[in-house]
Amino acid sequence: MSHPWGRPAGEAGAGWAVVDVETTGFRPGQARIVSIAALAVGDDGNVEHSVASLLNPGVDPGPTHVHGLTAEMLEGQPCFGDVVGDVIDVLRGRTLVAHNVGFDYSFLAAEAELVGAELPIDSVMCTVELARRLALGTDNLRLETLAAHWGVSQMKPHDALDDAQVLAQILKPTLARAREHKVWLPLREVSRKRWPNGLITHEELRPLKVLASRLPCPYVNPGPYVPGRPLVQGMRVALSAEVARTHEELIERILHAGLAYSDLVDQQTSLVICNEPTPEQGKGYQAGELGVPLVTDEDFMGLLGHVLGGADVEEFTDTTVDGDQYTLF
Repeated sequence: MSHPWGRPAGEAGAGWAVVDVETTGFRPGQARIVSIAALAVGDDGNVEHSVASLLNPGVDPGPTHVHGLTAEMLEGQPCFGDVVGDVIDVLRGRTLVAHNVGFDYSFLAAEAELVGAELPIDSVMCTVELARRLALGTDNLRLETLAAHWGVSQMKPHDALDDAQVLAQILKPTLARAREHKVWLPLREVSRKRWPNGLITHEELRPLKVLASRLPCPYVNPGPYVPGRPLVQGMRVALSAEVARTHEELIERILHAGLAYSDLVDQQTSLVICNEPTPEQGKGYQAGELGVPLVTDEDFMGLLGHVLGGADVEEFTDTTVDGDQYTLF
C-alpha cells in the first residue's frame, strides 16, 4: 500500500524547503506576514538556494516586542505578491518543513490566496513532531532548545532568516538520527480546493487523528486481535493516552499497514494500544471492560512486520432494474 502520511527516514526524497515566517498575529487571513525566509535544502541537508525578505503587510506590524519589526522598518518593503515567485521557486518539488509547520503553512496559503497564487506545496513536515519521535531528552522542543542540543548557534531568535537557517542546520543531524533509529518522518500530504470560479486554494491542515477516524478501511474487520498471532488487515485499532510514541506516529503506521484507526472503543475494536497493563481510566480501561486486548506500542510496532492480508470490502451494487419500484410497508 502507498503511505500518504509518514515515510521511513531511510527512503530518499526530493529535498526540503525550510520556511519561517514572522507575522502580525496568530490568525491566518487576518494577520499578515511581515518577514519570510525559505531555504531550498537537498536531501543531504545542505542548503542549495534561498529567498528572504521583510514584507510590508499594509497593517500594523503587531507584536514588535517579539519580531522586532516596526512600521517604519517595513515601510517601502515589498509585498508578498512581489516575492511569491521566488518563494515558489524554493518550494517547487520539495516538502515544506517548519517548526510547527501548521502555522507557517496556513499563513503561506492565506497570503497566496490574497494574491491569487497557487503555491506548489504537496507535502509538509513538522520538526516539532519529528523531534518528539527521536527521544532527545531535552527539557522541551523549542527551537532554541534543539539548537543548543545540536550545538547550533542562534544569533537572532524570531528573525525569519536566522530561525530558518538554524532549523536547516538542525535538520541535518535530526534526519541522520531518524535514519539511525529507523524512525518514520512525519510527512503529511496537503490538498487543494478548486472553487466554482476556477480559483485554487490550499485546504486547512487538519489533525491526522481527525482525518484517520473518518477514513473508510478497504478491508473487512476480521474481529479481535488474538495475542500471539499476527495482525490482520482491517482490524480496528484505538489508542490510549498511556503510550510512549506519539499518536501521530502510531496512526501513520496503522494506516500504512491496512488497519483501521478508531477514536472509540467498542465491541468492534480489535485492540487498544496501551502501555499500562491495568489502566484505571480512558480507552485502556474501556478495553478491559469490553474484553478488548491491550498491546504495548513497542509490541505493536514489532507486529507491523508481519501483517496478514485482509478480505476486501465488497462495493455496494444497486441491482434494482430500471422501472422497478420498492414496496413500502
